[in-house]
Amino acid sequence: MLPGRAGSVSGQRPGRGRLSRSAEFDRVFRHGRSHAGRDLVLYVFPRESSAGQAEAHAGASRLGLSVSRKVGGAVDRNRVKRLLREAFAAESSRLPPGTDAVVVARRGARELAEREGLAGVRGALSELLAKVPGVGPAEVVPASVGKPSDAPRSVSGDAAGEAAA
Repeated sequence: MLPGRAGSVSGQRPGRGRLSRSAEFDRVFRHGRSHAGRDLVLYVFPRESSAGQAEAHAGASRLGLSVSRKVGGAVDRNRVKRLLREAFAAESSRLPPGTDAVVVARRGARELAEREGLAGVRGALSELLAKVPGVGPAEVVPASVGKPSDAPRSVSGDAAGEAAA
């Protein structure tokens, strides 16, 4: 066993909450249920707890991401993946314990991330989670979280910006 992985029987890092092996993705794609939206596709599959899993992490939901080059260049793909991980972290408590999920980003995911930021990605993911049987209700998120402000900004900070309002 490698140093630093004393408690991990399977060699995975405990607590990351991610799908990393091809076989894990295949299991979710082949046996899970899919729920499609305009910019994202969500696959969910309840995982059976195995004897090798640590008790503390047996019920945690895990996320796998598939963001192809159709979404954009490396910078765009990494931004979409980061926003999807943040959105999943906020919404994963709605999933039944021990659920594996794979989110596939479609071409429009980059535009959604650019246009609406975290709030838009979280909203799209929340809509897909609402389609999953056994999922709890969505939390109410303030409209300003993760969304750029639509208010006009004064460049010089003088009263000219206030007169326009």
